Amino acid sequence: MNKVLVSLLLTLGITGLAHAAGNAEAGQGKVVVCGACHAADGNSAAPNFPKLAGQGERYLLKQLHDIKSGARPVVEMTGLLDNLTEEDLADIAAYFSSQQMSVGAADPKLVKRGGELFRGGKLAEGMPACTGCHSPNGAGLDAAGYPQLGGQHATYIAKQLTDFREGNRTNDGDSMIMRSIAAKLSNKDIEAVSSFIQGLH
Repeated sequence: MNKVLVSLLLTLGITGLAHAAGNAEAGQGKVVVCGACHAADGNSAAPNFPKLAGQGERYLLKQLHDIKSGARPVVEMTGLLDNLTEEDLADIAAYFSSQQMSVGAADPKLVKRGGELFRGGKLAEGMPACTGCHSPNGAGLDAAGYPQLGGQHATYIAKQLTDFREGNRTNDGDSMIMRSIAAKLSNKDIEAVSSFIQGLH
């Protein structure tokens, strides 16, 4: 099993990611500004802002780096990370990672289709199941930098999938794994899988 995981990591080109080593206690004092959109504990009430609570520390740190450098443009965060040090970013990632993500509810009309996509993909079209990287319960795989999805806002997930599909978000590495997967999803597919993820725990 370990050989399979190592092979997968090498294939996806993510072995160079540094492991976050932040201080969650210190991070709590550094997230005041973040709380305006993401809430003090990282469980954003606004569906267009992602929940950060419980998200993998490694994934959070990568996103903070990408947003700060401009590799992942997020208009709402323009300039907010400019004065933060590497230690600040690591502490913020550690704090939000240490919190518990709340779970939403899926639209009952979309659960069947969303579950089929999340658990089975669209193999005939070469799209793997989401579970391969994000786990069956949506917890993600922090060691590999794969984000937790379960409980995330459907509105936010749908926007990210659409942005990957349209090429508006490109920070998924040289393997372009999310862009290639999202390219195989229709608008209805995105709606269904996003709703399913919101209720997944």
